[in-house]
Amino acid sequence: MIVKMNLRIEQIAKACDGKLVLQGKVQEGSKKVTSVVLDSRLVTADGVFVATVGERVDGHKFIPDVFAKGVSLVICEKTPEQVEAEHGVASDKWGSYLLVESSFQALKDIAEFYRSTLSIPFIGITGSVGKTSTKEFIAGVLAEKYQVLKTEGNYNNEIGVPLTLLRIREEHEVAVIEMGINQFGEMHRLSKMVRPNVCVITNIGQCHLENLGTRDGILKAKSEIFDFMAEDGIVCLNGDDDKLSTVTEIKGRKPHFFGLEESKEQEVWAGNIVSKGLWGSDAVLYLNRSETVELSVSVPLPGRHMVSNAAAAACVGLHLGLKPEEIARGISKLSAISGRTNLMRLSHYTLIDDCYNANPVSMKAAIDLLCMADTGKTAILGDMFELGEGSDALHGEIGTYAANAGIERLYCVGESSMHMYHAAKAAVGEGQKVEYFATRQELEKELGDKPEVLIPYGDTILLKASHGMQFEKLIEQKIFE
Repeated sequence: MIVKMNLRIEQIAKACDGKLVLQGKVQEGSKKVTSVVLDSRLVTADGVFVATVGERVDGHKFIPDVFAKGVSLVICEKTPEQVEAEHGVASDKWGSYLLVESSFQALKDIAEFYRSTLSIPFIGITGSVGKTSTKEFIAGVLAEKYQVLKTEGNYNNEIGVPLTLLRIREEHEVAVIEMGINQFGEMHRLSKMVRPNVCVITNIGQCHLENLGTRDGILKAKSEIFDFMAEDGIVCLNGDDDKLSTVTEIKGRKPHFFGLEESKEQEVWAGNIVSKGLWGSDAVLYLNRSETVELSVSVPLPGRHMVSNAAAAACVGLHLGLKPEEIARGISKLSAISGRTNLMRLSHYTLIDDCYNANPVSMKAAIDLLCMADTGKTAILGDMFELGEGSDALHGEIGTYAANAGIERLYCVGESSMHMYHAAKAAVGEGQKVEYFATRQELEKELGDKPEVLIPYGDTILLKASHGMQFEKLIEQKIFE
């Protein structure tokens, strides 16, 4: 069932500051709409289609089709006559449309306006590493008490965030929004749309250095999340991070800290961590409120960093009124999502699918995770993008780290990973194997239909690289099954 959005066409036109032309079945601006989409395949009757010009496809050519499907309004950058001239589609098949300078900006304007009509709490999550996992932990914990809308997939940028906001319906009681950036000013624009009531920053690592320069630059860019925070907003920061731990005040309010290190400054910290290898950890969360509460939790995802993510979720949960037992229950129910530390038991291998993205911090964490396996260990590591002038050295650092960790087999893939390969070759000991492949396709060819030639049956395999390396294709092609 489609729940009606509380938006009228005239409100959309005002939010976008566009030229509204009413014709066809919609003759009044007071008509309400059901949804707003960019994909013509997802349009619904009485919805809104935003026509955008992409690198490969111009959405304007589908306008007659979406009107045939019953949309109430099209937002576009081109007139019917221009679209007919460019794409040869009939201009007489159009209904009501809103002409704007930029369809992408119009999408953000609509989302910002729609957000202003909503009174539920919004949790905004950013950071260099662990945004998605932390988002899943927080959403899972809050789901024990509330109906939650959360960011899906990689919808965390200036296109994905507004589309996520526009998915909120009247049954939702809280929204958990992941916010990703790679340049200055981008978080400011995201914050303007989201206007978070709770701001969470997971850490300040080495990512997007090409645009942001230094970790101090990253801190500055991420801190733009506070620009449009609610006046009574709550800030939850990783107190173990050397940059975030220096933050003492945001808009006159003290931040709340979480982490793994015991400190009087930490509102939530984790102790007695007992690793269960690749199958997660048991831990005690110490909730330092009016009196300290010890909360035993089972974290189903592997690695100490996942315990830290659970602590972040507990910190947010406390401020949104969850009971300790609800927090523990929400943490225990979490499962991995594709591409992010997703553990896969295959017929011949155990696969750690962590191939959605990569930077030096997350690479080292993934290697540490692989080392927990009680089997042979193979790491297939690829290029890390957007590292700026220090890229060669940072790739080399990962090669040395993997070799010193004792990984038996290391396969380095990609142009930048040549530096990883050379550094690893210089550091490996007896019984360790390092090979280089210029492209993912070269590795695929070498693996062929007999991967056991490169990787002995029974091994645990880590797949890790920046998303642009498309390591997910190694999984999709079922090479290891």
